[in-house]
Amino acid sequence: MADGGWQFETTAICHLPSISDLWHASFVEPLKMAKKLIPDPELEQLVRELNETDDSVERRSLRAPAGLDTSAATSASLSAGSAAAAPLEALLIEMAQRGASDLLIIAGVPPVFRVAGRLSQSTDAPLSADEIQSLLGNLVGGKLRERIDSEGAADFSLRLAKTATDDDRRAWRFRVNVHRQRGTIAAAIRALPTEVPTLTQLRLPLTLAELVKPRRGLVLVCGPTGSGKSTTLAALVGEINRNEARHVITIEDPIEYEHRNAKSIIEQIEVGRDAPSFAAALRASLRQDPDVILVGEMRDLETVATALTAAETGHLILSTLHTSDVASAIHRIVDVFPSAQQTQIKQQLALSLNAIVVQQLIPRSDGTASVVAVEVLHATYAVRNQIRNDKLQNLAQEITLGKRQGMMTIEESLVRLVQDGLITLEEARVRASRPDELESLMRGR
Repeated sequence: MADGGWQFETTAICHLPSISDLWHASFVEPLKMAKKLIPDPELEQLVRELNETDDSVERRSLRAPAGLDTSAATSASLSAGSAAAAPLEALLIEMAQRGASDLLIIAGVPPVFRVAGRLSQSTDAPLSADEIQSLLGNLVGGKLRERIDSEGAADFSLRLAKTATDDDRRAWRFRVNVHRQRGTIAAAIRALPTEVPTLTQLRLPLTLAELVKPRRGLVLVCGPTGSGKSTTLAALVGEINRNEARHVITIEDPIEYEHRNAKSIIEQIEVGRDAPSFAAALRASLRQDPDVILVGEMRDLETVATALTAAETGHLILSTLHTSDVASAIHRIVDVFPSAQQTQIKQQLALSLNAIVVQQLIPRSDGTASVVAVEVLHATYAVRNQIRNDKLQNLAQEITLGKRQGMMTIEESLVRLVQDGLITLEEARVRASRPDELESLMRGR
């Protein structure tokens, strides 16, 4: 079948083929058949119906999204056109007005907003289980409902559409996790910014821009959940997009920052909607002529193995891990593999690793926002040897000795934030991995 509802008129060949027959079958007959395209009215009508359906989806106001037909992540759209959406829409608008990063919807308490890293309850009455079911029920159906029932949680993205009657509104996007707790439905909603931030806006070291200049290798951004890893990766992709002509493929669950093509061409794949898993999307991306691949998270052996191989064979791989320091990041990757393979993986990782960034998100001292403290390890010759020889306890010392190469300890980053008046000394002491080094640096300044 060809595009537009056309079909080929075919001819069967029933005798044993000679060389002449094979030539005609392989080259001559297809050329003849290409001239015998005939319209198929049923297929043309199907194409028209599909096009009309796509148009109606874009025009509709709030509705329980039929597009929520996926096993992991998907997208929906909210606008002010339906009374059924009003309660949730009002909460999302309040979330944006407060500048909140997250909204928690849990039975028995009012809606809770996280602003500048701190939780703040709404003045509304506590939500009952029935109210939450009503609030979220229109958004959860089909396979999402099945996944919540079987696995206890499901993720999808949500868009609050801009309306012509509300000039101060803009398009807002959210990442939604709907889950069960104490036998009731609950939700955690994360606000997704519309603009890709720069390293300067994030107050990250400008030397991080050097991490995306190599044509191959692995760059890991690590930290606990909610530490801004995805935002840092988005800023790094933005650096590439503004400065170089490269083909970038991002694989995310769900897509958090929507990149617009500048000098680079950027494709964004959402797990659950565009691909069944990180591993499947990563395997497929290697056949799509990429220069840079962003893997939202390396969760399993297959994804890690494919990423390491891709980093070795001429691709720049950017990814995240939920670890608190550089040594833990190395352990996490190696421990994914069976013990018999771990020596080989250490060798492979030592060759492919470019850098590890570990970060923490810390509330500002004035309570208005959060700032990032980072630790940066570059894979120098000495660092690679420490990984090969399984002497990961020496990596902290390598960071201290590698300042000229752009390395930085978390304590150095914390001291700078304290000196700039962005965080308190008490916060810095809580966050430091090596408190003695922090105190020494503070006295030295």
